[in-house]
Amino acid sequence: MGTKTLNKNSMIEGSLWNKILGFAFPLALTGILQQMFSAADLAVVGNFTEDLGEACMAAVGANTPIMSFIINGFLGISLGTNVIIANAVGRKDDKTIRKAVHTSLVVAVICGIITALIGQLIAEPLLRAQNISDEAVEMAIIYFRIYVGGLPVILLYNFEAAIFRGIGNTKLPFIALVISGVINVILNLIFVLVFHRNVDGVAAATVISNLISSVILIVCLKKTKTAAKFDVKKIGIDGAVLKRIMKIGIPASLQACVFSAANIIIQSAINSLGTVVAAASSAAFNIEIFSYYVLNSFGQACTTFTGQNYGAWKLDRCKKSLKLCMLEGIIIEGLMVTMLLLCGKSMIGIFTSNPELIEIGYIRVLFITTAHLFSLFYDVMSGYMRGFGISLSPALVTMCVICGIRIFWIYVIFERFHSFTTIMAVYPISLGVNALAILILLLIKRPAKRLESK
Repeated sequence: MGTKTLNKNSMIEGSLWNKILGFAFPLALTGILQQMFSAADLAVVGNFTEDLGEACMAAVGANTPIMSFIINGFLGISLGTNVIIANAVGRKDDKTIRKAVHTSLVVAVICGIITALIGQLIAEPLLRAQNISDEAVEMAIIYFRIYVGGLPVILLYNFEAAIFRGIGNTKLPFIALVISGVINVILNLIFVLVFHRNVDGVAAATVISNLISSVILIVCLKKTKTAAKFDVKKIGIDGAVLKRIMKIGIPASLQACVFSAANIIIQSAINSLGTVVAAASSAAFNIEIFSYYVLNSFGQACTTFTGQNYGAWKLDRCKKSLKLCMLEGIIIEGLMVTMLLLCGKSMIGIFTSNPELIEIGYIRVLFITTAHLFSLFYDVMSGYMRGFGISLSPALVTMCVICGIRIFWIYVIFERFHSFTTIMAVYPISLGVNALAILILLLIKRPAKRLESK
């Protein structure tokens, strides 16, 4: 079984540059398609709900940072699954792979159920605290209740995808997403155009499509020939493996949660500027996020390639993975940013024909996509350290730097210079400072060199 796993995933032998691209591209496309299908929610309600269009866009957009807070928090934990499985693949430790697979899937479902129940209780006070306009707040609450109710299947898909990343397969999650995403778009149109629903219809379509993608991946795990095979009879939580997953995953989760909490504060500031600005920002987010998924794919590639080669004790390949992920990421991310800057206004026009919304939205695209070049540096370096199991220190640095700067900026600078441009300026500043801080941390840690000296 160990040999079969190794042959299936050859990150620990042969050329690296092409394998990194082969891993990162499907992962980036998965994120981009996921966002495109999510953007379909916004496009449908923005174009086909008549006079409610802007309010519906604002309602969906107001939920974005909150949902990011919840889902990214659990995605941080799933990074622990990714690293544990990647290390085990490198060591050819099939027993640990099996335990990690079944433990992760159980944790995903349990956490999804608990969070869904809590979400129903806090929905109204949470949304009413976000400075959402009166015309949008009720719809925002409805959207949140439906979306959060689907968390068990949403988290299940994301943990299943983490398992596949750990064994080096990013293609199957991509295929599952394509199938479910097409269904999502079709259901959006049916709910809104045929049944005359608005945000409740697109939220229901999202939950149903995530259910489909999670079912597809669980079937694939049942049929896989690798050690990651899912067996209903082996469902359970292994305490030792769970502890190792949480040791890596909880710091990453806390980082994501605090990061998203700061973004909720930013979103609240955006909402305070009115429905038009909130709608424009919401539309632009669905454009600029494409560049984030590109840079993040190279960060996750660095985590997985480093994790497998560290497990195989091939430290030179760990260092080479860092350099190649950084170099290839700069080239691909640079191309993506250039494309978005050239086509940004036209892409925002998909969501609205209002010239004012398009101009305001492009300001966000301009600031954030260029700042994503800083994100690439710290994402790849943080991914490299996580591959060695170093998760707490990069998480603490990112929490302190990015969140500290953003909270200070909104409560001090924005209060004095009350404009959308002022809010957007915090992104390049906070991301640039954090990239420098993570570089300093990496130079201090130098995990491969320290291990070589042992």
